[in-house]
Amino acid sequence: MPVFHTKTIESILEPVAQQVSRLVILHEEAEDGNAMPDLDQSVRVVKVAVDNLVKVGYDTVDSSDDQILKQDMPPALKRVEESSNSLLEASELLRADPYSGPARKKLIEGSRGILQGTSSLLLAFDESEVRKIIRVCKNVLDYLAITEVVDRMDDLVTFIKNLSPVLTRMTKEVDYREKELTHQIHRDMLIRSLEQVKVLTPVLISSIKIFITASQSDQGVQEAQNNRDYTVRKMSDEIHEIIRVLQLTTYDEDEWDEDDITVMKKAQNVIEGKMKPASDWLRDPAALIGSLGDKAVHQIIEDSRKIAERCANPGDAETILRSASNVESMVNALSELRQQGKGSSESADFLSRSIQDQLMKLQQQTAQATISTERSGIRKPAPTVDGKVEQARQWLANPGLDDNGLGESATRLVVSEGQKVASCCTGPQRQELLKLCEESEILTNQISELKKKGQGHGPQAKAIARHLDEKLTTLKVKVQDALVSQVTEDFIDTSTPLKFLSEASIVLIGTPGRDDNFEDRVRQFQEQSLRLANTANSVATAGGCRDKQTVEAIFKNSSQLRDLTPQVIYAARIVFLNPNNQAAVEHFNHLLKKQWSENMDKVRSLVDEALDSEALIRAQEQGILRDTEKVEEGIRAEDPPKIVAGAANIARRADRVLQMADMEVQNSDDPVFVNRVSKASVILSA
Repeated sequence: MPVFHTKTIESILEPVAQQVSRLVILHEEAEDGNAMPDLDQSVRVVKVAVDNLVKVGYDTVDSSDDQILKQDMPPALKRVEESSNSLLEASELLRADPYSGPARKKLIEGSRGILQGTSSLLLAFDESEVRKIIRVCKNVLDYLAITEVVDRMDDLVTFIKNLSPVLTRMTKEVDYREKELTHQIHRDMLIRSLEQVKVLTPVLISSIKIFITASQSDQGVQEAQNNRDYTVRKMSDEIHEIIRVLQLTTYDEDEWDEDDITVMKKAQNVIEGKMKPASDWLRDPAALIGSLGDKAVHQIIEDSRKIAERCANPGDAETILRSASNVESMVNALSELRQQGKGSSESADFLSRSIQDQLMKLQQQTAQATISTERSGIRKPAPTVDGKVEQARQWLANPGLDDNGLGESATRLVVSEGQKVASCCTGPQRQELLKLCEESEILTNQISELKKKGQGHGPQAKAIARHLDEKLTTLKVKVQDALVSQVTEDFIDTSTPLKFLSEASIVLIGTPGRDDNFEDRVRQFQEQSLRLANTANSVATAGGCRDKQTVEAIFKNSSQLRDLTPQVIYAARIVFLNPNNQAAVEHFNHLLKKQWSENMDKVRSLVDEALDSEALIRAQEQGILRDTEKVEEGIRAEDPPKIVAGAANIARRADRVLQMADMEVQNSDDPVFVNRVSKASVILSA
């Protein structure tokens, strides 16, 4: 994980950090009795560099119209100057006495002060640059907010003319910022959201156009409005996400898998570190909204809520959430007064003092809740089946130990997930899963009863626990096998229901059964989309994937699939009601269908990535053998539809194998493996 969040800051601070590290090493060596070397030349080089940096900093402040920058940067510049002078003084003292303890201490303090001060001023400047990008983003949001008043074609032309330049500028600036970041996670977030904005822009223009034409013909007006409003909302959501990510400077990749106590302690440390800048901001009537102190107040509120989410005692959580909401309301009121130029009024002064008191109280509440939760020993079940099974096995290793019900709760949730997956299966696989779930539930109940009787440490409880441990391990494997089979079947053909819906939407008016056929196709498409989204979510939860980004991406994209499905249906219905409206046909075919299909491909790719490729390919092989038998049965029975259906499935399964093989090739650095798989793929493709 990079220490600095942009490449510019990293390039400036990394050499400074190395110099500070060198001085620390020299300081430690001097404590062992060694004399400090003459640092006069090195210190003077640093002094010249610092003087130049300070001059550039003050010039930047003077030329900027960013009031927050003007407030945040001067203290950092002053600190750098003072630290540089301390460094110079230390060098002169050490020249007179190479063994001087106070001089060594002054040297270290000066070096660290330069590093911290330089970091602060670079961060202040960087935040100013981010605010410029955010202003451009908010300009785009302002234009999106007026889409509902665009109800004529000439209005649409004006809207596009005004929106295009600000949207282009936002795209360029966010794209440049993404390349400047050092955290790959943040870069990926910006790339994804910016790509969504690019995809949605033509959909937005088209949806407004369709709404105008539908209003004029009075056909499909509600569907067109739903399409337009959905697109505006999705674009706005993505731009708000861009704004959020632009302001991030850190990312904790481990928090997803971390114990609640660890997360709570990290949040508490952040709260304690933010108290001083928050108090400084509250005490200064002229302090600006959006400055570092203001952000510190909001960070404290955010982290207190993070702690509340993980409290073992619901009463503690309720108290913290209530205090956080009170502080937030008062901060909003104070911010409003300061924006009105009333920061020195009695009301503002009273609010400021009240917020300081409430922040201290909130800090005490979160600290106490963290301690109480740690002492309680209560933990929450893990987010995935793998994690829950691990928690259950820890309990079963010592069933008499009081773990506040975590192990039993995790066990029952694993059983519940197994039953959920079984409900989507058929035949022997379904029966096997349900039997395992039932047996696991019976064994869990038996241990629970023995614990209630105080016999949790007895031989009977331990024997049952060993048996249940085996059952849960088997259940986990069988659930993952079932999901592989489910993915193999559900994702074999993701395009046909959408193709049939498209065909049903353009059937000529007056054709017998036209309405019923269209509604059937709508229902089939809805059912397929829901099934695919549910299967994807099950894979994320129970498929055994331990990669946080993949799991989160599956949830996000399957949710988007659910959102897009009704929009595709609305667009199809507009075509169905206006089959001669070429704009409506293009909107459906070239925009929404394309968007849904691309999202579907992304979900399928993520699901393949989350599961074991070898298991998926073996499952497809078994499917091909089954379909081959059906084709042969069709040939013997002279049943052409059966032959065609079986042959089509074989081709689709082979195509899925090629997709997975290509994914493995893309992810491999082994040239021998890549060569062998590529050759096999060419043969299969032929």
